[in-house]
Formats: sequence, C-alpha cells, structure tokens
Amino acid sequence: MSQMVTLRPGLEGVDRLIGGLIEHDIPHKVAQRVASLWGPEATSEASIRLGWTSDPREMNGLVEQLLSLRDSLRHDGVKRVILCGMGGSSLAPEVMAKRDGVPLDIVDSTHPDQVARSLLSDLSDAVVVVSSKSGTTVETATARASFEAGFTQIGLDPRTRVIIVTDPDSPLHKEASEAEHTVFLADPQVGGRFSALTAFGLVPTTLAGVDTRAVIAEAASVWEELRQSSESNPAVLLGSALSLPHRDIALLVSNDDQLPGLGDWIEQLVAESTGKNGKGILPVVASSNAPELSGRMDDVVSISLSKSASQAADVTITASLGAQFLLWEYATAFCGYLRQLNPFDQPDVESAKVAARGLLDRQPAAKAPDVRVDGVEMWLSPGFSGTISSPAEAWQVVSDSIGPSGYLGVHLYCDRLAHPHMDEVRNALVSRMSRPVTIGFGPRFLHSTGQFHKGGTPDGVFVQVVVQPRHDLQIPGYPFDFATLVNAQALGDRDVLVSRGRPVLTVRVPDEASLEEFLVAGGRFQ
Repeated sequence: MSQMVTLRPGLEGVDRLIGGLIEHDIPHKVAQRVASLWGPEATSEASIRLGWTSDPREMNGLVEQLLSLRDSLRHDGVKRVILCGMGGSSLAPEVMAKRDGVPLDIVDSTHPDQVARSLLSDLSDAVVVVSSKSGTTVETATARASFEAGFTQIGLDPRTRVIIVTDPDSPLHKEASEAEHTVFLADPQVGGRFSALTAFGLVPTTLAGVDTRAVIAEAASVWEELRQSSESNPAVLLGSALSLPHRDIALLVSNDDQLPGLGDWIEQLVAESTGKNGKGILPVVASSNAPELSGRMDDVVSISLSKSASQAADVTITASLGAQFLLWEYATAFCGYLRQLNPFDQPDVESAKVAARGLLDRQPAAKAPDVRVDGVEMWLSPGFSGTISSPAEAWQVVSDSIGPSGYLGVHLYCDRLAHPHMDEVRNALVSRMSRPVTIGFGPRFLHSTGQFHKGGTPDGVFVQVVVQPRHDLQIPGYPFDFATLVNAQALGDRDVLVSRGRPVLTVRVPDEASLEEFLVAGGRFQ
C-alpha cells in the first residue's frame, strides 16, 4: 500500500471501489486521456480537459523564462506581485506562496474594502498579474481595469506593469496583445481548477519568489505512480475513499502550519468537480479539533492532509505540496468515474453569474428587510419555518431547518483578510448545529463550493452576510462601482439558491465588528 495515502483499516466498502478502478484500468486510461470514461454526455468536455496529465517537468522551460523576467522586473524596481484571479487561478498560487513564506497580494474579491488594500496601496513597486482563461470573468476584468488606471495615475505605463495569463485566442489574449502587454499562454486543455501546475499557478508564484522548480519536482516524483493501475496507486486509494456510498461530505483536516491554504484549494477542486446532478462531495475545511471528528456523523469521511493533523482520520495523506496537487487531481478524476459524474464542467457556476448580471442591468430597488435591529438587517427566504426578531432567533430558525443529512453554508461578503481566523467560529457553529459547517468568502466561493451549493445534494441551509463597505471604489469604464457589484453577486447567488429550493437567511451588517458579533451569536444560541 502506498506510503503517501493510508486508509483506516476496516473502512467499509473501499476495497470494492479500488478493485473496480484497477479492473477497468482507469488510472492508465485517464493518463492516456480516454475522454469517454465519464459517459457520453461528458466526452466532448473531457476531450479538451485532460492536459493536466502531462509530465509536470514540461513546465520547467516556462519557469526559466519567468526567472529571467523576474530579474528584469527587480532591476526596474518591482518588489511585490499582486495577483488578480479567481478560483484555481488564485487558490493554487496562494498555497504555494504561503508554503514558501513568500509575499503575494491576492485580489480575489469585489468587496471594496478588500480590493482597496491593494488598489489604494503604493503601486510604484508593484507588478500586477491578471489571470483568467477568458478574461470575461467580472471579478478579474474589473480588477484589471482598476489597476491599469491606478498605474496610469502615478505615471507608470500599464503595459510594463500588468502581465496577462490566459488561454490562446481568448478575448483577453487578443486585447492584451493589441495593448502590448506581456502575455503568458496556458494550456487550453486544462480547466481552471486543475491548473495548479500550469502557467496559471506558476507565473505569479515564480515572479513573487516561490521556488516553483521544487514544486514541479515534487509533482514529477509521483507522476508515474499516479498513472498506474495498481492497488498501491495513492490516487486510487484516495479517489475510492472519496466515493464511498452514503459518504458525501469530506472533512479536510489540517494543521495549517504545514501546508497552509491547501484545504481551500482542494475544496474548490472537489466541490466544483463533483457537485452536480443532485449529488457529489462537499469538502469541509477544518482543523484537527473539528467537532465532526467525534464520529457521530456517518456521512462524513475524514481526511488528514498531514500525518500529524489527526490520528482519527479515515484517510491520512503524507505528501509534499506538488505531489498533493497531482494526487488530488487524479483522485478527483477517479471519483468522477466512480460516482458517474463529469468532473470537468461547472453548469451551476454560470447561473449565479447570469443572475448577478441581470441585477446589475436592472438595479432594482432593495426589498425592505424582514427585521432591522441594532443596525443589522435580515431577510428570510421561503423554506424556513418560524419568525425572527433578533439574530439569536434567526440562528435558531436556521438550526431547526438543518436536516439529519444537511449542512450549513455560511457565505461572507466582506474583507476576507480582516478575518484570518474563522476556525473557532466554525467549530462553535458545528457544535450547536450538530452538522458540518462550511464558511466561504464571497464572491470567491462562487467559483468553488458555489457549484455544489446549487448543483450538489439538495440539503444545504445557507446564511449569507454582507458587510457594508467603508470604501467607495469606482470601476473605470464600468457603469457600476465595486459596492454595487458585490451586492449584485450576493443577491444573484441568493436568488439562484432560493429558486433551487434552498433556504437562505440574508443578513446585512454595518461593519466587520458587527459581522464577528453576529457569527459569535450563532455559536452561542441554545
């Protein structure tokens, strides 16, 4: 059995799944890019989404180019890198930078207070990397417009300070080439969430100072092993554990001092790849003292992301960061096969984008809240029973609505960087709800667990909290500002969730301190 992945002895049902993957030669077929593995409806998409199975060492040439560019930028006075990207375009670079202790400013939000941290800083020593497969993603497009204007205002040519990462022949590629930006083209046959070891992961991190050659070497060290149809293949073990019948919640247990941020990257990969057609796997990012580890939740499979993270886990992974990237990508593909899901599409992500665009176009008048108390406004959607007159009552109604197989999704539209330690809040909510809880920051979770919320198992209950922005940030060239945009994204997601029959409590609070108070109240109610 692989030393990289260890399964708890007696994990019921896993041997049959392992045997099925080996019997049908699935690892080898994935490596050979057999697009029909996930069914006839998925074949067209899969045929253009398996580029991540290539040898990671093929990317060393790109790294050498980037090291040369990094030296040139430093010679010109550039000391920091700002990354504008969403989903896999930001989460993989984030964990690489954190692992190496390298500063990397990440703009993965449209909330004015978070955008302002980078946009209103001194840009004279900064370079901005704009990462988007198409360039049409609203978060990335508005960030690009804002930073280009910011450089122009201080007398710097955006062509020398804005670097583009995109797919060949994308709208962004054409625009950036015409504007004479430096452009790096990624493999168009790799989807965003599988792109950690492509230009999307490597450009911003190499420029920031991450030892990306080491990350590539870590991935290359397990590349052959993950392609073998063998019971010792660690991705076979992990993919089978993720596919256990009646276990549709994966608890990702981590000691964040080892591979900080890895759980967030896994969360978007697994949730967006499997949460569709009314089924899938909900990843829950947790610490080693997570209440879910008590063993009282039969639908949870616990996965320790390091040997020391948890001794009670169903699955324990001991691997370097580059190896983890490739391990999880293969395991997710195997899980899609076993659960009869297409792991390469994201049909419900677009629904929230469409709803947000519609609200931006119409900009309807805000509906009066159901309750307003001490500066906190609350709206209850259909699907809840009971009335509310205070945050404590609202949390009680939420708790009463979570069924025996349900979960709570908390969506925070705020300055994410003002709340770096949410694990205690999450644990308190789990203890009170007696069910798993996820906490996502909007709008970045829309490119991650947002797919599962709308397309996965239909038993989630949601609390959506929007913090009133302190900053008034206009967007050059757009008919709306960042505050209007983030509000439309929140309400658009709410509308889609409600249309799918999911109960949603929407809360608006006046500041970040009020957000903390509201969340703490949720963990204290009786």
